[in-house]
Amino acid sequence: MNTPFTGRAYVVGHNIDTDQIIPAQYLNLVPTIAKEYKELGSYAMCGLPDSLYPERYVQAGKLDSDFPIVVAGRNYGCGSSREHAPIALGSAGCKVVLAESFARIFFRNSVATGELYPCELSEPLCARLKTGDELIVDLDKEQITLKATNQTIAINPLGDVRLVVDAGGLFNYARQNGMIPSAS
Repeated sequence: MNTPFTGRAYVVGHNIDTDQIIPAQYLNLVPTIAKEYKELGSYAMCGLPDSLYPERYVQAGKLDSDFPIVVAGRNYGCGSSREHAPIALGSAGCKVVLAESFARIFFRNSVATGELYPCELSEPLCARLKTGDELIVDLDKEQITLKATNQTIAINPLGDVRLVVDAGGLFNYARQNGMIPSAS
């Protein structure tokens, strides 16, 4: 995808785990069933404590978030290996997660499912930004622009990971490149 992502950011801290991204009670939803996929998005990030995050990522009664960009600290997506975490974020409309670092399993699940771009930041941002700040994330230029100040910040290159997410996930990428037969 060549289009920059523009929108409001939802800012979280360090060590946001998969239980906070999608609590275990929602893991019975099957992402391959369209209705359940959409419902899964309505619960994205609902495990975050209200005391620290009074503004919800997805408002009650809605299926989509007003925040297509998540900004996080270190170790985003730690915890269990649930694929539902990036899928819930993608279903809610998240396009990209910008973090200082990712738990390896969350990073791999983001790429494998093709739900969102897991981009590592070149410098910490979660303490500098607040939820609602407008950003432009340009994957081609490998940079973020803070709309309020027009300041740019580099993001680490995605390399071949980008090709897989662009294709819509690992299986789609493999089909498009003749590694496995196309589904008929």
